Amino acid sequence: MDKHFFLSVNISLGKYQEFIDKFAAYAKDRASSYVCVCNVHMTIEAYFDKEFATVVNQADIVTPDGLPLGKGLDFLYGIKQDRVSGPDLMPSLLERAEKDGLGVYFYGSTDEILLKLTTFCKSRYPNLIISGSISPPFRVLSEDEKNEHINQINSSGANIVFVALGCPKQEKWMASMKSKINAIMLGVGGAFPMLVGVEKRAPLWMQKFMLEWFFRLIQDPKRLFKRYLVTNTYFVILLLREKIINKIGRK
Repeated sequence: MDKHFFLSVNISLGKYQEFIDKFAAYAKDRASSYVCVCNVHMTIEAYFDKEFATVVNQADIVTPDGLPLGKGLDFLYGIKQDRVSGPDLMPSLLERAEKDGLGVYFYGSTDEILLKLTTFCKSRYPNLIISGSISPPFRVLSEDEKNEHINQINSSGANIVFVALGCPKQEKWMASMKSKINAIMLGVGGAFPMLVGVEKRAPLWMQKFMLEWFFRLIQDPKRLFKRYLVTNTYFVILLLREKIINKIGRK
């Protein structure tokens, strides 16, 4: 898929269904690959951390998660781009995996969430092949543990690995697993608890007005206040700065 540079990351371009078709093609081939679902937070993380920017930009596909990135591409370059977010991607791909007979694996989150997720999927997608799941410990893994997880995933025959470790940990993990795990890996962040209803997603009207971040903030203000204050402010500043640079460059 074609990519276009945006502030700090190379965003893949295309219609929503084109992304789903591309993921399915990678999955059928069990091609070792990874997908970053890029939002404002990831964009700003990549801007200030060049090593992390390399991790994101070396991904096979970088989807534009959230309206701010789509609106930003239009604002700077006149590119009309569909939103391709983790909470939307996951059910779309589960449905496609069920249809195409592709095995899925869940990596990350807690044992409790994984149990709920497995139960939910068996009910919602009765013919889906659930190849397995792992809730890794919240610490640095030993080499033996890493190899054990690689072997478990590969021996399961999974075609798609949904990774929910949070940004930037999940992106770095997927990059380190490229060429080791024989499947397409997708970093879906908080999609697991959202899918099973443990966490609520912003209503559609808030999504349309780019207020999804605010909905999450009021649910967990202590953890997210500083993050959103800093990242959203930097995002607006960088966007306006890039717009000015583009205008000057055209004169």
